[in-house]
Amino acid sequence: MYNRHMERFKILKEIVLEAGEIVKKGYYSTLEFDKKSATELVTKYDKAVEDFLISKIKPLYSNYEIVAEESFLGKKLPKNAIYIDPIDGTTNFIHKIPYLGISIGIWEDYKPKEAIVYNPILDELYSAKLGEGAYLNGNKISVSKESNLQNSIIATGFPYVKHEMGKEYYWVVDSLKTLLPKIRDIRRLGAAAIDLCYLAEGKFNGFYEVNLQPWDVAASILIVKEAGGEISGIRGIEYNLENQIIVASNRKIHKQLLENLGDFDGE
Repeated sequence: MYNRHMERFKILKEIVLEAGEIVKKGYYSTLEFDKKSATELVTKYDKAVEDFLISKIKPLYSNYEIVAEESFLGKKLPKNAIYIDPIDGTTNFIHKIPYLGISIGIWEDYKPKEAIVYNPILDELYSAKLGEGAYLNGNKISVSKESNLQNSIIATGFPYVKHEMGKEYYWVVDSLKTLLPKIRDIRRLGAAAIDLCYLAEGKFNGFYEVNLQPWDVAASILIVKEAGGEISGIRGIEYNLENQIIVASNRKIHKQLLENLGDFDGE
């Protein structure tokens, strides 16, 4: 059983590498795109990569339901799921900014078991299996040892609904206003899956964001945990994929980070 699962994970990596070739073809071509909302964009390559991944992965994980960004229409998240984000960072993809990733998270009994995040433009393949550590291109990685919030680089992102200037917008603005003087700096790369992998690798010390979708983080949260990091909701509550806010860190600054993020109604 164990060897069969190891072989399946190896095949999954090969599938993701193949999908990366589709992403690279689009990245280095002239792109047309559509709008899913006032600020959220989509290209034919998002759909092409997703279709390719589903066709190849579904036979490997036949007892799992597919939850993919461009095709999932359900409301309730399944117990055993394959979370697929074909291109996390589509806006970066369109603007030729090389921070983007193919993200695959395998969940059993509502818990992450396997994860792959691949940036084909920078040739960075992050992977993790529960209890076996986190890796970048086959080399083991771990979170930073920084314990002082003031010395920390914190990554974040802004919600697509920011143009509506609702409660998410004001939470982001207020939290940033409080946090920014107390850290070394903020980074906003535009791809949550990559932000979290950079945290796992030790480049960032913390991360937080509101209104992410399950496929944005389903893979990378396992990579962070296997690298020694911590994941929670706001106020330190246990995180699940239905939470509106995710907070992640190298564990050592987690409490300090939470103390500088405002409360959020409903969480």
